[in-house]
Amino acid sequence: MKKQKNDLTGGLILLAIGLIALVGQFVTISVPKSLDLFIVPGLGALFLAWGILSRKAGLVIPGGILSGVGWGAYAISGPFSIWQGDNEGGVFLIFLGLGFGLITVVTAVFTKETHWWALIPGGIIAFVGISILFGGAFMSVLAFAGKLWPVILILLGISILVNANREKMPKEKFAGDK
Repeated sequence: MKKQKNDLTGGLILLAIGLIALVGQFVTISVPKSLDLFIVPGLGALFLAWGILSRKAGLVIPGGILSGVGWGAYAISGPFSIWQGDNEGGVFLIFLGLGFGLITVVTAVFTKETHWWALIPGGIIAFVGISILFGGAFMSVLAFAGKLWPVILILLGISILVNANREKMPKEKFAGDK
């Protein structure tokens, strides 16, 4: 019964969002620019709240990403609008990385499983944003990492092959084993 109610609520929310987005493509509504910037973060908040209330990590993922994108767009249009060009992209990427980090935090607090994986893309995206914003040594590290990533793939591949080979090998019996 509870699953059916959650499915009904989720379906209605997605239907409403889709209808609003579809009508918005054909009907021009005068929305103040300040409110326009809060549509995507609002959707992110909606998914986060839905994920928290239903305790479903799968809903937190779009919530974190939409929040990062939305607040990044708001930041470069509002408080950080003085920075132009590449700096603008750096600020946006930092907020997007924080949105991915939000996935880990919210799932750790409100769901049964913590999505640690989100820290990897979030950290990489945020580091690229910081590198763009501050340059210098950060850009040198980023350039070095850009040349080094194939080595990481090679090491990961070797690790997977070694672990796969270990699983195939029969376990030896020792004299004390029965």
